[in-house]
Amino acid sequence: MTRNLLKNPSGEEQLEFWELTENGGSQWKVEDMPGDCGHDFCNDGVTKYFATSFELCLKRQVIDLLDEGYSGEQLDAQPTVSVEDWYCGRTDCGCTYQMTVCLLDDNHEVIQEYKPDPVTLDPDSDDCSWKQVRREGEMNSLNIQRLVLEYRGTLRSERSQFIISSFVVNGKDNFSLET
Repeated sequence: MTRNLLKNPSGEEQLEFWELTENGGSQWKVEDMPGDCGHDFCNDGVTKYFATSFELCLKRQVIDLLDEGYSGEQLDAQPTVSVEDWYCGRTDCGCTYQMTVCLLDDNHEVIQEYKPDPVTLDPDSDDCSWKQVRREGEMNSLNIQRLVLEYRGTLRSERSQFIISSFVVNGKDNFSLET
């Protein structure tokens, strides 16, 4: 079973299903593609994207795997988790992007975390077009029940940075999740 567990990954439903933990500056918003970013996306089916602001913006989504229909036995089989995300920046100001993925147990304690270093895009030295970040690894522990995906963005001016969310969990033995 492969399916997208992340609800509203690119903003088609505005900010529905996302918890806005920081909403600074001009706040999180959803824009139509290509909008102010000015860059076409590689998938014509994606028509919207999330935009951050000049002050810290954080959003997150918690996915309860048991509520999504997966059994404890399936989760204990330690499926492979693949995280994939796309981001870009404006061509007239720099920005910083960071993604964090946490695997939680039934007590909401972090069992595993993937948090790459922040990425800074500078229009003076980068093309600021859409870039993909991808990470793959196994769930190394038993009792994982929740996935948390968090995005962090800030800008160096009163402009926007742009994010399209995608998260994939590929399993072993015909078990897979996609978020």
